[in-house]
Amino acid sequence: MRPIARPGEPDKRSLRREILAVRNGLTADDLRETSAALAGRALGLPELARAGTVAAYVSVGSEPGTLALLEVLRARGVRVLLPVLLPDNDLDWGRYEGEDSLARVRHGGRMALFEPAGERLGPDAVTTADAVLLPGLAVDTRGMRLGRGGGSYDRVLARLERAGARPALVVLLYDTEVVGHVPAEPHDRPVHAVVTPSGIRRFRPGP
Repeated sequence: MRPIARPGEPDKRSLRREILAVRNGLTADDLRETSAALAGRALGLPELARAGTVAAYVSVGSEPGTLALLEVLRARGVRVLLPVLLPDNDLDWGRYEGEDSLARVRHGGRMALFEPAGERLGPDAVTTADAVLLPGLAVDTRGMRLGRGGGSYDRVLARLERAGARPALVVLLYDTEVVGHVPAEPHDRPVHAVVTPSGIRRFRPGP
């Protein structure tokens, strides 16, 4: 069942279309500038500064850029885990060992993803992370995140909850993607913070 949006507000599907339309209008210069700004902001998060393991992802297309951030984390000696999409949309994980360690993988008719080419660590590897960087399209004033609708990260969050793991949950977005309201379903969970090129906003105390 699709969630019911508040009167006058778009449902998840409409909100996704609106945000993706704006992202698709970004230029290569826009992407480079925001990637550098995001890395600078995110590295100021205490949760990342003290993390030994961070679960992250490689941005694709017009997503807010993550590679600059991944490189700095790795240079600091942080163990960086990246997702590997499984046939059932669940996520396995592998270690990031630099940009040369990534393989470009196309899953069916979807956009190609960049995944770690090395050893697979299993879906439960994410439970060892001190911080999890989540992809998204929007977050609202409660910290509710709008994903792309595939459900992969809903499984990740459920796995963390079952394991009793409490990493910091952080979403990386553009400034305009912090919105008033994201339609939420019972299984949706709020994030602890959002990082945008202009700053950091917290929604509830971190772990």
